[in-house]
Amino acid sequence: MTDLSVTERVLGGLWGAVVGDALGVPVEFQSREQLRQNPVQDMRGYGTYHQPAGTWSDDSSLMLCTVEGLADGFDTGRLGMLFTRWLNQAHWTPWQEVFDVGGTTLMAINRLSQGVEPEQAGLIEENSDGNGSLMRILPVALRYFDLPVEELLDHAHRASALTHRHVRGQMACGFYCTMVSALLQGADKIEAYLQAIRATKPVYEGPSYSGELPAFSRIFSGDIPSLPESSVRSSGYVIDTLESSIWCLCNTDTYDDVVLRAVNLGEDTDTTATVAGGLAGVRYGADAIPSTWLDQLARRTDLEILFNQFVGKI
Repeated sequence: MTDLSVTERVLGGLWGAVVGDALGVPVEFQSREQLRQNPVQDMRGYGTYHQPAGTWSDDSSLMLCTVEGLADGFDTGRLGMLFTRWLNQAHWTPWQEVFDVGGTTLMAINRLSQGVEPEQAGLIEENSDGNGSLMRILPVALRYFDLPVEELLDHAHRASALTHRHVRGQMACGFYCTMVSALLQGADKIEAYLQAIRATKPVYEGPSYSGELPAFSRIFSGDIPSLPESSVRSSGYVIDTLESSIWCLCNTDTYDDVVLRAVNLGEDTDTTATVAGGLAGVRYGADAIPSTWLDQLARRTDLEILFNQFVGKI
């Protein structure tokens, strides 16, 4: 494969995540068996939320808020303000309407609206370990990929805490950001996964995190790529989303195949494809994303302006 520039990979990640989201929105909550009978092979409209083709969900909206919020540096207060603007004023929504909000995210942003400090707003209970911070964490990795791993992890953890403060969600975001960093620097898919293990495991074996290691046992084993599809779960649980996105990347060879594999796993289709699409876009670059899918995205011109401004800051 031709070497890709950092700019091509960053744009690939951003566009790749939004396209993956839009592919998954119409079939969210469908089972794997339902999708085997009628697999997603192209951009669809309507379905679960009765939205036109090219519509992205809260996953991309909050990721876009993060892109905007990081343009002038890492400021969780600014991120919190933008998240609140999304929920209350439909900021960075495709059609000026918020139509899909996770419960944990909703409660956290309401706490932000009430004046709770941004990094204390996220829920800390174990049963709040959904994928609502993982789905939006990609811009942190893209903006700060070249930081020392401890600093990159700190940024990921703090950004996660706005909505998901439990350490397991923070660690999932940290691992994902570290894998994105490796891909941005040219590592191939399997090597990026293994590099993320080597970089994060010593940190996460420390006293602040070690109690969560059982939840990451399959990830840190290095065996995710070799798992059979039957053991890959695609629910809204953050570990399931992280595992399935890595699995989809490692078991395919093109951007298209990654996101379609992710969507057709079923259940939380939009988030799995958002997270996997971010990885695939960084791996294969923006030019690998089908133009027919990009052309159908809502607010494509607005996205292009935002993404180009973001790239200019890196």
